[in-house]
Amino acid sequence: MDAWVWWLIGAVALGIPLVMTAMPEFGMLAVGAVAAAVTAGLGGGVALQAVVFAVVSVALIAVVRPIAARHRSQRPELVSGVEALKGRSAVVMERVDASGGRIKLAGEIWSARPLDTEQSFEAGQEVDVVEIDGATAVVI
Repeated sequence: MDAWVWWLIGAVALGIPLVMTAMPEFGMLAVGAVAAAVTAGLGGGVALQAVVFAVVSVALIAVVRPIAARHRSQRPELVSGVEALKGRSAVVMERVDASGGRIKLAGEIWSARPLDTEQSFEAGQEVDVVEIDGATAVVI
């Protein structure tokens, strides 16, 4: 059997633990084996095949593994609930002053009050939500 076939068998053999253990290093070694198979198919000697396998595998592990580890450790920032409403714009429906008022925020009517009690906003004016206090939006 030709050497490139053995390298492909090795790549498949390395792919099995990749699937079973979810360790990406096995996949990187399998890619190295495929690169060695290509080298063998192009007529490279056994020493060159081994060097290509080692270089490709080590390069992938050195470059891809830290990137994958960084992405695995970062949690996506998914903001939901009232936290997602902070910083959004709203339209004043009823005058908003220290005693309260109504705004339309994310398609819903919310009670609202200004952050600065001296401030007031008239109907139709656009405001920004800075926080949600219970069921009341605090706006500026």
